[in-house]
Amino acid sequence: MTSLSSAFAVNTYAYMQSRDAGDCIAHLAARGYRAVELMLFPGHLWPAELSPGARRDLRRAAEALGVAITTLNMPNIDINVAAAAEEMRRYSLDQLAASVELAGELGVPALLIGPGKPNPLFPLPTERMMGHFFAALDRLVPLAARHGTSIAIENLPIAFLPGADDLMDALARYGAPGIDIVYDLANAVFHREDPAWGLGRVRDRLRLIHLSDTGHEVYRHDPVGRGVVPFARIPSVLDAIGYRGPSVLEIISPTPDADIEASAAALVSLGWAPRPHGATA
Repeated sequence: MTSLSSAFAVNTYAYMQSRDAGDCIAHLAARGYRAVELMLFPGHLWPAELSPGARRDLRRAAEALGVAITTLNMPNIDINVAAAAEEMRRYSLDQLAASVELAGELGVPALLIGPGKPNPLFPLPTERMMGHFFAALDRLVPLAARHGTSIAIENLPIAFLPGADDLMDALARYGAPGIDIVYDLANAVFHREDPAWGLGRVRDRLRLIHLSDTGHEVYRHDPVGRGVVPFARIPSVLDAIGYRGPSVLEIISPTPDADIEASAAALVSLGWAPRPHGATA
């Protein structure tokens, strides 16, 4: 496992309903992984459930195991910073603000969020959603700076800014240089975006990449090889854009140990090389 695990960080999505964060970190460390992206989920890692002492203990445990926490990831299912209802936006921002504070206490360099979701049948005008998204950044970006962490945005097919161009244009308009992008290859492919092109488009803000597989018709985060993501094209693209950050395996599976390991082996066979887990682009 050691040679494979050194090339990747692991996202804890597949474990978040069965293990708490501390147990999950210990489990993955025992399997040879030295970097994780922790999902924010009740019972796994949730700010309201963690006392100050529990937060200190979790940070010390990860450090003792030699495991870097690359990011905290809000799954963007239950919250929406661009919702039509002010109450939902307020609730969403309160949860994200608490998550920013948790990231700072755990020494995590970034909190990963989505820009907000549209109603698929009758969406708000884009400009109104953009205003709500920018208002969220107005609160979260300075808060993150005060807590020694940062904000990163993911390309999400369910979001009102689903593609690389959408995100880069919005962040350029907002004007804050310190906001990064996490680029998810499966999300890009499901959105019908060429991920090789997308990586080049976001290169100046690229913090890390998410790796899983999907088809075009059903949105998935499957083990590598079960979909149509063109993984073989990506290592040369990463070299060309000078990316030196983590590659995060975000595999959602009922058998995550085996499927994450098999995905790592498949990617190494396609030219994936070890990258420094603590680095950013």
